[in-house]
Amino acid sequence: MGVRKASFGSTADGRAVSLYTCRNRNGLVLELISLGATVKSVRVPDRHGELTDVTLGFPTLDGYLQRHPYFGSTVGRFANRIAGARFELDGTVYRLAANDGPNHLHGGRVGFDRVLWEAEPFETGDESGVRFGHLSRDGDEGYPGNLQVEAVYALNDDDELRMSFTARTDAATPVNLTNHAYWNLAGGGTILEHEVSIEADRHLSIDDRHIPTGVIAPVAGTPMDFTEPKALGRDIDEVPGLGYDHSFVLRHRSTVAPAARLFHPESGRAMHVATSQPGLQLYTGNKLSGFEPHGGFRRFAGVCLETQHFPDSPNQPQFPSTVLSPGEPYAEVTIHRFTIEN
Repeated sequence: MGVRKASFGSTADGRAVSLYTCRNRNGLVLELISLGATVKSVRVPDRHGELTDVTLGFPTLDGYLQRHPYFGSTVGRFANRIAGARFELDGTVYRLAANDGPNHLHGGRVGFDRVLWEAEPFETGDESGVRFGHLSRDGDEGYPGNLQVEAVYALNDDDELRMSFTARTDAATPVNLTNHAYWNLAGGGTILEHEVSIEADRHLSIDDRHIPTGVIAPVAGTPMDFTEPKALGRDIDEVPGLGYDHSFVLRHRSTVAPAARLFHPESGRAMHVATSQPGLQLYTGNKLSGFEPHGGFRRFAGVCLETQHFPDSPNQPQFPSTVLSPGEPYAEVTIHRFTIEN
């Protein structure tokens, strides 16, 4: 039980990176590092009680110092894409770092995944975790306002990994925070036999650069239909491109509500996702290529279930607003509950 802190090496400029290990009474293990406020590993048992790491990551800091595919990272200021790496707010056009072709992705070249966060471990009742903090200065990657962010990751005795994000700003700015963990409940191989269900009847249509067209389309009768559990590989060949990288519109919610379920039949491991966020990005690790910055992981080695607001919201006024103004609260919660099922 509790949190154990250890050294995880240093950045190129000599700043110390810490590793935090949390354990619950049932033997589940959560590892976090202060670089990128990153979920390094989550070890959960299968139906035979064997613990396995069910996330993708690196064994040492060197892997995380590379430009890796956001393994377990906290991403922001704006998760996902902003078209043309620009947006207009209150009559001013803001130009952002273009790091995905002409578009802006996951906060830019030096997003929250690349910074060293302040970290404070804690234990409260049946929960232990780490409270990470970061001040994003006015002008970072082109965004306005000084944004103070807190990301809290905690493991409890109900076998839940709770991710909580809060923020405050001194000037209006878009904010969209999430965690970019890649899950593989088998602990290896591909995720194509994993079963997924998503609490969404609609998804966002996208262009060939994964920018929403503005059309919100029904999932019924399409490869996007996960209203009933199905294997990820069943319809993946019918998806244009390399695989799933699509945003789903979660059913109406007023608080934290069920969003998705991931299940690996052979091991019996299941992960239930609940969130306060309005959307979920399903990404099947399409661009993983097996080379070193990808940790040797190949295509379909992990699946992301990123709870978030909709991509390109700053340029799509019909989407829920992601603009945070001074004095307003930003608070989002996502819970991953691990179970053993038949």
